[in-house]
Amino acid sequence: MGCGRVGATLAQSLENRGHSVAVVDQNPDAFRRLSAEFSGKKVTGLGFDRDTLVQAGIEDAYAFAAVSDGDNSNILAARVVRETYGVDNVVARIYDPHRAEIYQRLGIPTVATVRWTSDQVLRRMLPLGATDEYRDPSGQVRLAQTDFHPGWVGHAVGTIESATGARVAFLGRFGEGVLATPSTVLQENDVLHVLMRSTDAPTVERVLTHAPSLKEN
Repeated sequence: MGCGRVGATLAQSLENRGHSVAVVDQNPDAFRRLSAEFSGKKVTGLGFDRDTLVQAGIEDAYAFAAVSDGDNSNILAARVVRETYGVDNVVARIYDPHRAEIYQRLGIPTVATVRWTSDQVLRRMLPLGATDEYRDPSGQVRLAQTDFHPGWVGHAVGTIESATGARVAFLGRFGEGVLATPSTVLQENDVLHVLMRSTDAPTVERVLTHAPSLKEN
């Protein structure tokens, strides 16, 4: 739902991967953002209207993305699709980060556009600690890109996990993802991606953004 820049790009990407795609937008002119080669459905209407959704094929849908410009429309459409049509894979774009957190706790995965963009910009300017990349629907488990003190370079992943109580999901190294083992050694310029309980995040950030203690050495 939504054929703005994000919706059009998303629809095109999904179709390029071999998926059947339907795009819903209340403004028919919005479909001009789709390429001439796009072969999916273009449905004019409100994304939370049941007749519109049925026309788009919601009853056979595997996933639904609500990426219009309106927070209320996106969350309403996401709830209708999940609760009425039983589509499990639903995501809503929410501009207000406070709302995004609330809906995340209700079990609706959200992308808070402003927060994500500002986090990515700040990460390129200043050390931040941890930046969320994913939260499970309950909000209890986080996957986060986490900064680390230079003193951790040369330490094994197993040592990092023991010190933080978190799990190293993977490393970004020279632009590629690396599935780390306990013996994998952290290198300079690695990007660290950590799985942790949300309640443990302050501890994990504090440990990793400071030099290792003597016992960790």
